[in-house]
Order: sequence, then C-alpha cells, then structure tokens
Amino acid sequence: MERLRGRFQGVANVLRFNWHLYLLSAAFSAACFLAAGYFGSSALYFIGTASLLQAAVSLAVTFYVYDRSKLYSLDWLDQLSIDPKGLLISLNAGFDETSDQIEAKFPDAELRVFDFYDAATQTEVSIKRARESQERTAETTKISTSHIPLADEQVDAAFLFFSAHEIRDADERQRFFAELKRVLKVHGQIVLIEHLRDLSNFLAYNIGAFHFLSRSAWRGTFSAAGIRIADEFRITPFVSVFLLKGYGPSA
Repeated sequence: MERLRGRFQGVANVLRFNWHLYLLSAAFSAACFLAAGYFGSSALYFIGTASLLQAAVSLAVTFYVYDRSKLYSLDWLDQLSIDPKGLLISLNAGFDETSDQIEAKFPDAELRVFDFYDAATQTEVSIKRARESQERTAETTKISTSHIPLADEQVDAAFLFFSAHEIRDADERQRFFAELKRVLKVHGQIVLIEHLRDLSNFLAYNIGAFHFLSRSAWRGTFSAAGIRIADEFRITPFVSVFLLKGYGPSA
C-alpha cells in the first residue's frame, strides 16, 4: 500500500536526520550575539544574523523541493519512455521514500527494491539516523555496490533517488554504475535524481552542498562505466535528473 507523504515530511526528515547541524548553527549564532554585545561589534551581529538566515533559507528550500514541488508526484516520469509492464528496480542507501510511489505509478510492472547501504563506508550520522528511522521490509533485498543479483540485460528501468551520491569513493561508484549497465536491457534506462554541487545548491545549503557531487564528477562516473546521458533536466533549480542509457550516443 502506498504511504502518503505528510505535508511537512521532507523538511521534518531533514531536521530529524541533521538536527546536530542546525543546533551547531544556532549555537554559533548565539555565541556571535553574546560576543557582539560584550565587545560592541556590529560585525559579529551581522555574522550571527547571516548564520541564522542561511539556516532558514536551507529549510525553506528543503520545504519547497521535498514538500511543495512535483518531485514525489512522479508526474515528470510521463515524459520518459518507461515500459509500464517491464522489470523496474529501485535502489537506495538505506532510506526509501519512493518505491511505493513507483509501484503506484506503474502498477502493472514488476518492481524489485535493493538497499546498498554499507555501514563501513557510509558513515555519516545523518544516513545512519535515516536508516534507523525506517522499518525494513521483506520486499527489500540487501546488496553490495559490486553486485546486483539479477541476470544480464534484464532491467527496463532503474531508479536512484538521492542515493547514489552516498557512494563516496569514485572507483566504487564507477563499478556500481557498470553493474547497473550490466543488468540493463539494450533499450533500458537509469533514472538518477540528485542535488548537484553547483551555485543554486550552494546558495541554498552553503557548505552543505559539498556533500553533493558536481556535474563533472557525475559525467566522469558515467563515462568510466560506459553509460551515456540520454537526457538531463531539472525539477526545481535545485534537483537534477539524469536519464542514462548503456547504449547509443550521449545527448
């Protein structure tokens, strides 16, 4: 059964999994205000205010992207040629918010869900909290990034929502996408959804944007794995979608 998203689910999740960062930001601003009052420094007042404003902007952008945009409606998938009766796979890094929506979008397809989370390499506290917050289901298969338990050329479409960037090692990420290419049918496709390390996300998340990968880093991964970019577009100025194929020319 599809789990309906709450009105503030996206921003609530970000706060729940990254509360330590917002607490540090609030503590930093408070220290600046106290020091400004003691030393009579307008510069410290400005720095403290700027820190609070940056935190507020990041939460506002998060609310817009995850709770008010068309991202989770999946209506934008209508422009892609996905076999509605094919084999679809959804891959996550321990936190899955989209498999139910994919299943509802393609009710006649076969959907397999894979979790490639590795506690030894994906050590950030936020992803650990996200994983612990969600109950594991029997429909999810635990895998490694080096092997997807499917035969060659079996998959019609693979979906990765904000998960592939958690594979921080470039060589491991390249091998993972090469493995995706292996299981992909000749006319199959990979739908990759990510924030990028670019100007819009820097303005929204400041140094938090360093957690994302740049467009050039993604292109390097795709090229090394023998994968082509068939299309690229934005869902809001902060989220990029790459439509990838194993065969044919790049867009």
